[in-house]
Amino acid sequence: MDSVCLHSQFSRTDFLHSKGRTCLKFDILKCGTWQGLNSLNSFKNSCSGLIIQLNFKIPLKQSAHVQALVIRCSSPQNADLPRYYSKKEKKPFPIPIVELRRAARERLKNSKNQPRGPWPPPKRGLVVERLIPVAYRVLNARITLINNLKKLLKVMPVNACKWCSEIHVGPVGHPFKSCRGPRASIRKGAHEWGETVLEDILVPVEAYHLYDRLGKRIPHEERFSVPRIPAVVELCIQAGVDLPEYPTKRRRKPIIRIGKKEFVDADESELPDPDPEAPKPEILAEILDSEIVPPSSKEDTTLLAEETLQAWEEMREGAKRLMKMYPVRACGYCPEVHVGPTGHKAQNCGAHKHQQRNGQHGWQAAVLDDLIPPKYVWHVPDVNKPLERELQNFYGQAPTVVELCAQAGASVPEHYKPTMRLDVGIPTDVREAEMVV
Repeated sequence: MDSVCLHSQFSRTDFLHSKGRTCLKFDILKCGTWQGLNSLNSFKNSCSGLIIQLNFKIPLKQSAHVQALVIRCSSPQNADLPRYYSKKEKKPFPIPIVELRRAARERLKNSKNQPRGPWPPPKRGLVVERLIPVAYRVLNARITLINNLKKLLKVMPVNACKWCSEIHVGPVGHPFKSCRGPRASIRKGAHEWGETVLEDILVPVEAYHLYDRLGKRIPHEERFSVPRIPAVVELCIQAGVDLPEYPTKRRRKPIIRIGKKEFVDADESELPDPDPEAPKPEILAEILDSEIVPPSSKEDTTLLAEETLQAWEEMREGAKRLMKMYPVRACGYCPEVHVGPTGHKAQNCGAHKHQQRNGQHGWQAAVLDDLIPPKYVWHVPDVNKPLERELQNFYGQAPTVVELCAQAGASVPEHYKPTMRLDVGIPTDVREAEMVV
């Protein structure tokens, strides 16, 4: 009996991406016993993230039908692009309601005849000491990111649409007709590209500054008297960062609870007064636009891009740690964010069907992307070659900061590569794209 044979030569079309996955196709010329496929085990194990399709071509004298073997592997190589949520659609909960109810019933069942455990420090009005350095690092990383992006925008081309919020990193805007701005139907979804500012890359997300995070909720009548600051800065302040322009109440003793929503502060008169001259971590300052000095060489641009990407990762990782201890709320209908145990009562939600809710927000637990929106853009594999509209399914996406730093020369972290599809072969023309299985 003849053994199993595989093609030893592969063309470019043998390794292409189609609809979010990579396909590698082989034709088996002759088929023998199934023991002959044991030699493919090592090859199958080395092809993590591929879908291997083996087509058996058996002569009619040996068999009356054709058998096929498809090996499917979990793919860390490619990931689906982030989904676009319409403004008329409510954002999903981070954890489904069914799972929350099931976990609540499980906790109630396990807590019977058991002493109640201690409350975490934020619920008692205290600050977690181990997270204070993290808060300072997040704040400094945000300032470093802003300063470096201002410098990179002087040397890196970034285009923004004049009608919608979409941007593109590259000398020429992408040709995809995905504009959802005013009168987009007249332009058939085509973008009109223009200049970009910093706010197009780092989406400003503001929140109310709370003097006492355990105090009463902000009513609708006081919505203009309470200052609004960037939500990341407010999170750092509640985590222990002291800013003179934004005072906040610091407790050194746990609160005394009277009821579920009533409490009194403990007596701190016997404690020594805090030392005002105690050393504190240094806080960086933002550079004015008139004082921005762009990098002078390509090597300086690469180093600046590496530092920018490191600041982006440090800000997101630190904010994620802080959000696990200090709760952050987000509206399910609009981009409003509130840093605190409960959302405010300001009726300023203008999302779809806000009249039915009387302008009230639909508060739910926030995720990291609500606090720091990544704002995905199309990844450009070759800066010297513009994107083609017919090959849109083969291109990946990345956060704007990551794509900007990648084009400036920085190395891309591993967890961004699945959505960027860096290991996917892109066809040279439309005819080659139609040959993808």
